[in-house]
Amino acid sequence: MPSQRLRAPEGAQWSAGSSSGAIPPVAIPRYLEETYWWAYVHPGAVRFFERQWLVNLILWGNFRRLTDAALSELGTTISGRTLQVACVYGDLTERLCERIAADGSLEVVDVLPVQLRNLKRKLSPEAPVTLIHRDSAALGANTASYDQALLFFLLHEQPEAVRRRTLAETVRVVKPGGKIVIVDYHRPRPWHPLAHGFKPLLRRLEPYALDLWREEIREWLPPDAGRLSKTTYFGGLYQKLVIHR
Repeated sequence: MPSQRLRAPEGAQWSAGSSSGAIPPVAIPRYLEETYWWAYVHPGAVRFFERQWLVNLILWGNFRRLTDAALSELGTTISGRTLQVACVYGDLTERLCERIAADGSLEVVDVLPVQLRNLKRKLSPEAPVTLIHRDSAALGANTASYDQALLFFLLHEQPEAVRRRTLAETVRVVKPGGKIVIVDYHRPRPWHPLAHGFKPLLRRLEPYALDLWREEIREWLPPDAGRLSKTTYFGGLYQKLVIHR
């Protein structure tokens, strides 16, 4: 299997595999610097949050269940080209790598160099993965160049305009007949104990997340996205949306 490496997508102006491991400058979106510096941007935040038990706690004990749901949707053996849009705290990517077939490949895109470096530290040098420094709203890959894509708790971190572009780009790069798996927040049932108490916390720390309480993800998809199927978890607080291209 190929060793994991940092590189740019097709057409980018820098070469792969430099000995310094340097990542070229791609602008960090202002909304990330202003809203999520404490969770993803600052190196200290990365060191703090990269704890499996903490990620599970943040998801109210549902991290394993939700990662299992995402991975089972992609299959036990994953052939072709797979795209993971944005790095994830915890062991999701490591487990995804274990499912990549001998003839398959995984590419992980993130706009934050610190997140890519963190993921690189977690992965085995033999992992069949390429780490790409790129904005999810401008992937730069060829149209219909991936067989499947995964977005795990990314959309709730983005303002609506960025979220629309991220979804449009993901739909664009996945082939007809391919699959896009999205796991994220969802409006909980009215009886859910977190339906009211959790809302003020989200409003303060993750203000864009409440968009997923108010709207369905399909409202932000391009009209030609494909056939949708949705499953909810933990009293409706989380969802898995599958787009069949």
